This record gives sequence, structure tokens and C-alpha cells, in this order.
Amino acid sequence: MSQNIIEAEGLSKLYKLGSLGSGTISHDLNRWWNQVRKKEDPYHLTAEKNDRNLSGGSGYVWSLKDINFEVKQGEIFGIIGSNGAGKSTLLKLLSKITKPTDGTIRLDGRVASLLEVGTGFHPELTGRENVFLNGAVLGMRRQEIKDRFDEIVEFSGIGRYIDTPVKKYSSGMYVRLAFAVAAHLEPDILIIDEVLAVGDAAFQAKCLGKMKDVSRNQGRTVLFVSHSIPAIKQLCNRALLLEHGLQKAVGDMSDILALYQQEAADMAAGIRGNIPASLPGYFTDWQLQESKLPNKHACYTGDTCIFSFGFTATESLKNCEIIFAVRYDGLLIMNVSSGTRFSVEAGKYRFNFKVDFPVRDAKLDVEVTCMCLSKKMDSWIPSTKLTVLNNFDTHLYAGVINPDTEFFIERQPADVVSNTLYY
Repeated sequence: MSQNIIEAEGLSKLYKLGSLGSGTISHDLNRWWNQVRKKEDPYHLTAEKNDRNLSGGSGYVWSLKDINFEVKQGEIFGIIGSNGAGKSTLLKLLSKITKPTDGTIRLDGRVASLLEVGTGFHPELTGRENVFLNGAVLGMRRQEIKDRFDEIVEFSGIGRYIDTPVKKYSSGMYVRLAFAVAAHLEPDILIIDEVLAVGDAAFQAKCLGKMKDVSRNQGRTVLFVSHSIPAIKQLCNRALLLEHGLQKAVGDMSDILALYQQEAADMAAGIRGNIPASLPGYFTDWQLQESKLPNKHACYTGDTCIFSFGFTATESLKNCEIIFAVRYDGLLIMNVSSGTRFSVEAGKYRFNFKVDFPVRDAKLDVEVTCMCLSKKMDSWIPSTKLTVLNNFDTHLYAGVINPDTEFFIERQPADVVSNTLYY
């Protein structure tokens, strides 16, 4: 493996949505028959990428798809991405907690993982007993563990409770002892998830210093997952950026952070990150117009707002309808339609709904769908939520609302024709 201590090639993980198991008997027979004929699993072909903002039709999702990277010995390698990007799934594959659906992983050395609070601890055993249990799992002799025991307890700062069953520990105490065990039992590869965020600021700084030490002075490899940009930037020279289970980029830390922060800026601006370019028409962004607030995604209760959705048509679309919905914690509170069907030529448009919005203060999910010839063309739930503030001058409504709505289309000025159509 030369200097590479970790190599991942074509790494993929498929999950079935819904109940446990592989599905029906017909599913199993279909898979078996394709395997006999040496053909690809048919459900791999229908599986969709891991995007919670898309309402797909398949019961299978690629939590990870075709991930490729290498990590050298003694390197602190960062893994970043938004929630649901596949970071924890990747760490579980590397820790051998679960097996990949496709691809290969090559690890050169012992692996210690800290993926969630209490990982590897037996709740009925004391802290002392769990230290020896973890060491045994790593293949260490009892005397080796005893030689490092005092150092582990001192680093964790919970010496007074070391002979107390860990089920009585707080989450912070769990993490303190778990990190101390993982860092001091000399694994060749140390895998750390966002779990360190449970600890206080002083302990987090102590952990970051320890990770630097085991990498630079002991030549050990660290895989570090965090949403803390300062921590990632301080520790890592290289990183992997994941998006919806796909590998967006791998390389120098500064380049990866620039991409990651651009994603965050796009999200704040209501810009769609995953453009489904294969569709003949798709939504690109959303904002509020004529709001009394400077935030383009916020309004006061009772304001008359224009919900404006950017839309690109790559070809002529006929018999179209736009459906606009607002949800609170998954519950539908408003659902309106453009009404009259319309057609558009190829070009860029803004689909606008003018609405008196009598919803009380809340963070709401916006959803917009384009139907053409009674079939779904595109559906989008933006990550950027609608913020409604109470101006204490309006009546607050509850339940599903059905406000008067005016729908109109604006063709973008960049096109040859610029006009507004009202419905």
C-alpha cells in the first residue's frame, strides 16, 4: 500500500427504505435470477441518490455512491458535508460496523472509532472495566492496557467515577472517557465523528491538541468529521466533501472549504444546490418579493408577499400547472395551485404566487411542484426555510389556510422576449 494507510475505491452503500428486510419474495427471486445470469442487481439500477428534498419513487437509496480517496499514514484527514451527506455512513464502513454494497476498502492497521456517545461501552460495566474491554477489542494485552490506564484516567478527568457503572455517566463523561480510551490505546487509525461536540469547550480544545499529537509525534492517522470550520481548518491539510451521498471533491483543505462555504452561501440565498439537469424543466431558486423585511426569505404575519420561484425550461413545455405548498413540521398548512394551465417556450422564468400570508410566527418548509400533461415534471423542497415573524398587529390563524392567490409568470430579461402573464 506504499504510504497509504487507507484506500477506498468505488465505495457504495445501498439502503432499503421502510421496514427492515430485503422486501418481498419476488424481490429476492428477482435478485437471485439476475445473480445467476451474472447481471447487476435490478434494484441497484432503480435506486436514487440520498436527497431528502426530493420525493422520489424508488424504495432504495444510495447513502453513498462511488466514493474514492486515499489517506496517508500520519495524516489528519477531514470529512465534511451537510447533514445527510453520508459522512456517518462512510465512517461506519471504514470502522467495519457495516459492509459496503459495492467497492473495496483497504486498511493497514488497527482502527479505533468514536462515532457516537457510548460506542463500545457496556452500560452495566464500570469505567475501569470498559477501558480493559475496549483494549481487548483492539487486540492489546492486559499489561499494555494497565501501563496506559493512569494516563487515560488523567486525560478524561473523571477519576472519581472510574469505578461507577457507565450507565450513570452523563453524555459529557461518556465522551471524555471514550476519547481518552481511543486516543491512548495506540490505534493505527483513529476515527472521530461529530460526537466531540457533546464535550465542553475546554475538553474539545484538549482533544484537538491530542489529535495533533498522535498524528505529528506518533505517526498515527486520524479521520475527523465535524461541522466546525475552525476545527477542521486547524487540524486538516486535506479533506473529502460529500453531497447527497456523492463525492463532490477531495483535495487541499482550502479548496474544499471554499466549495463547502459556497454551498452554505447558496443555501442562505435560497439557491438550489442539486440541479436535475436531465429534466426538460426544473426549479432553480426561490425568494420573497415585496416583503417588509430585508431577509428575502422572511415576512411578517399577514403580509401580502410574492413567493417567486426561478424556473428553467430547456424545451417547450405544454399544459403546465404549478403547485405551491407550505408545511410546518411536515403538516400541510397551505396548498395552492396556479389554476389555469399554461405553456412556456425554452427559457428562464419566474413563477410567482401573490398571497396574503396569515400564518403565525414559525419556521416553515416551502414546497413547489411543476406538473406538465398531468405528470410531475419537477418537485423541490428548498433547504432554506420561510421565516414568519409576528408583528402583533394581525389575527393569527391556525390549521390549513386557503388564502386568495394571484399567479403570474415573468420571463427573465436575459431572453429575447420579456413579458408578464397573469392568471
